[in-house]
Amino acid sequence: MPLLRYLQHWLSGHGPCVQVADFVPETHPIRQWAETFPWAALVAAVDRRFAQRFPNPTRRGRPPVSTRGLLALELLKHELSGSDAQLCSRLRTDLAVMSACGIREVQVDGSQEHVVLPEVLAQFRRRLDEPLMEELLAIQAATAMEAGLVSPAHVVVDTFPSEQGSQRVNDAATLYKAKKNSSS
Repeated sequence: MPLLRYLQHWLSGHGPCVQVADFVPETHPIRQWAETFPWAALVAAVDRRFAQRFPNPTRRGRPPVSTRGLLALELLKHELSGSDAQLCSRLRTDLAVMSACGIREVQVDGSQEHVVLPEVLAQFRRRLDEPLMEELLAIQAATAMEAGLVSPAHVVVDTFPSEQGSQRVNDAATLYKAKKNSSS
């Protein structure tokens, strides 16, 4: 379901509607970051996993926040290195964060409450288990490779640390010494 339906209590202000995308430039880093994710596939994976692990959703309390919004906030938390409270506050005021969370329009009204409480984000994070995180990573990696953003070639990491100026044996040094010894 669209995020707007979940946030009707927040978006039912008296002011005019503002299209979030109209205020977030295409060159904004958060917008560019958010556009790299296959949101539909990621949300489907989370919803599928949560339905398996938590089969009886509760009807108590306020309406739930969409999975897309919570997942975007969780990923943004690591991208922006902020606390849950800071991120939830930015969701209320920062149009780029709103856009990343899938909010397309908001009512211009100064009396809006926080959309997501930090406690809700912490509860969502506790539900993300290792198999789900691996599935989300695989979805993101496959999408990035299809888009040509990353190479499918294996990354080679040099596990031997070397300080600047250190005498480390490598192929070039070995070849140089061999040539030097053969010419003597």
